[in-house]
Formats: sequence, structure tokens, C-alpha cells
Amino acid sequence: MADDDAAFAAAELDEDAPIRNVVILMKENRSYDSYFGMLGRGDGFALDPHGRPTNTNPDREGSLVHAHRLALPGQPSLERCQSWDASHLAWNGGAMDSFVSTCGSEDPMSYLDGSDLPWYYSLARTFGIADRYFASCLGEGAANRRFLQAATADGLIGRSLASPFVRPPRSGLIWDRLEAAGVPWANYYVDVPELALWPRAAVRYSERLHEFDAFLKDCANGSLPAVSLVTPELAGASDGAYEDDRLGEAFCATVFDAVLASPQWPGMLFVLTWDCAGGFYDHVPPPAAVPPDEVPPGAPVPPAQPGGYDRYGFRVGCVVASPFSKPAHVSSVVYDHASILATIEQNWHLRPLTRRDAAAAPLWDFLDLGASPSFSVPPVLPRPAIWPPPDQF
Repeated sequence: MADDDAAFAAAELDEDAPIRNVVILMKENRSYDSYFGMLGRGDGFALDPHGRPTNTNPDREGSLVHAHRLALPGQPSLERCQSWDASHLAWNGGAMDSFVSTCGSEDPMSYLDGSDLPWYYSLARTFGIADRYFASCLGEGAANRRFLQAATADGLIGRSLASPFVRPPRSGLIWDRLEAAGVPWANYYVDVPELALWPRAAVRYSERLHEFDAFLKDCANGSLPAVSLVTPELAGASDGAYEDDRLGEAFCATVFDAVLASPQWPGMLFVLTWDCAGGFYDHVPPPAAVPPDEVPPGAPVPPAQPGGYDRYGFRVGCVVASPFSKPAHVSSVVYDHASILATIEQNWHLRPLTRRDAAAAPLWDFLDLGASPSFSVPPVLPRPAIWPPPDQF
């Protein structure tokens, strides 16, 4: 703990604070348009008179590839299409017209809709979705996941886990802030904890790491800590390459069912988002962002695609659910993963980690904290396309 953290120790939640528990679930590799472009609210696909998307991208020969529905099961592998270089090429200075040509296939233009993902669509339509929530940088998942914990990627852009010799950034992690303030937290995981991105932090906070079964029990017992981060299994339910998206939806429904049934629901804030677009098309150009610190991205030398942490990544879905949710709300506030940190920091009076979370908009636009809660009685949502979920959950 840094010396200047002492002034922020023993933070206390206001006695009448409506939000007492935050649960965060981050999935992988899906742009807003690829999942929610057909939601029918928010800034999704442009549609023709027959309800078909008109969005296109040219291929390498100049022929237009239309947005098209993906046939399940199975998801194409776009691993080569989400790197730092590929993301900047697809962005193309904001033209958003080079996803197909960069990837070398039509797969970036594929999408799913509410008939494929009925639970996701119902969750978004019942509670609220952001249509200006961006990944934190124009790169792949690992760098963006670091923003969720640190409000910076600390120079890292690659997909591989940090080596055991890579320390967390000097500005620290959100877990350091929570520990210093005496605010309980946990990372629940199926196979690999989120803290594995910072191996030394995972060792330091090993007592805060719990397998997924403990999350279900803690929900049922009303013993969730103030902040919970849920990490799905890497292969099977994360929405990653070659996975059946319906399994990922079933995992999310399992998590949210436990949250809804918990005696802690009256003070809950549940946040579901995705780490990056994963190579999939989105039509909204990511705007400029506040650089988190002075550490530049460690791009290859010489960098094929120069850039910095001064621009958000592509849009991803973000659904926020709480008893205090504005029903069926679409929030068009500009957010990124640091907005989740800003929400936690404001709720528990914690100091920001970097300039990024200091400037980030918290998620309060989703909620009406001055009114009687709209969802004090948990709603009944339709079951996912695959239900009951597989045993590995």
C-alpha cells in the first residue's frame, strides 16, 4: 500500500447509500453490433424496410460484405483480427470500413439476434443498456481487462498473460484501494482468476480468490462482499473463439439468477460487459480518451500501427441491472471499463487510480436513486437458448 493511501483507509459507506454491493461480470470478444445491433433500441444496425441490416464493409477486392446473421452453434475465430495492429487498421482513422479487409474474411460482419440470445435481449430490454460503452483501448482483450483492474494497461498490448516478473502498475489496482479502505471484495472464478493478469497480485490476494461455487453460496447466504468480480471459464462460456455463444448466455443467466435471488438484491448493482470487440464489426467510431498515465503502449518496434491509450476501443455491450434501474433505459453517456472503477470509487469514497478513471463517467445514469426502486421485486426473464446450463458451471 502506498503511503498516500493511508488518508483513504477505513472508507465507510454512507449509512443511507442505496448501492451496497457491486457484482461485475466481464465476457470476451463481442462488439456491440455483433450482439445488440438488432436489439431495436439504442444505436444499432441501420435496417432496410424488411428489417435487414444495411451495414457493409468492403473486402480486399472492393466487394461489399453485408452484416449477416451467424449460424449457431459455433463462433468464428477472429483471434488474428483483434490485435493492436488489426484494431487500428479496422478503425481506419474512424472510417470503420476495414474490418473485413483487415481480417481477410467475412466473419467480422456476422451477428446474433434475440432469437439466438433471448436472455441477453430480455435483460437489456428490461433493465438498461449503454450504446456508448467502449472498450478502454484499441487492442485485444488482455489489455482491456487490465483497464478493468488498474485503469491503465501499463504499456501492455499483447494477449498473453503477464509474466511472473511483471508487477502491477505503480498506481496500483482497484483491489489495493479496496484493501486500504477496508472494503471487502472477491474474485470468483471458474478456472482462472482475473487477477492472473497480475500474477504477483494474485499471490498477494490469494485469500480473496474463490471458485465459482462459492459465489452461488455467498449469493444464497447473503454474504457477498461489497465488490465481486466473476470470471467465467476461459474455454466454453466466455464468448471466445469457437465457443457456442448460447453457453456463455447460460452462464450469465446462472450468475444473474443467483444475484436476483440473493437477500442482498435490494442494494445490488450488477454490471455485465465484454472486454473488447474481438475483431467483430461495429459502426460507431471510438472517440478520443484521456490517457491514463505517461506509460506508452509497448507496440512492436518499429510499430506497424502507432497509437496510444488516448483513444477508446470499439464499442461493446454493457447491461446494468439493479433494483434502482430505470426500466428499459438506454444510456448514451460515453463509458469505458474505467467507468466501473469510477462507480466503485465514488460509492466508497476512494481515490482514483489514474487520470482515466478520474475522468470516467460512473454508471449512475442507469439508475434512479432518488425514487422508489422499480425492481424491488425481481423480474422474471425468459430462459436462455440453452437451459439448464451444463454441469461445468
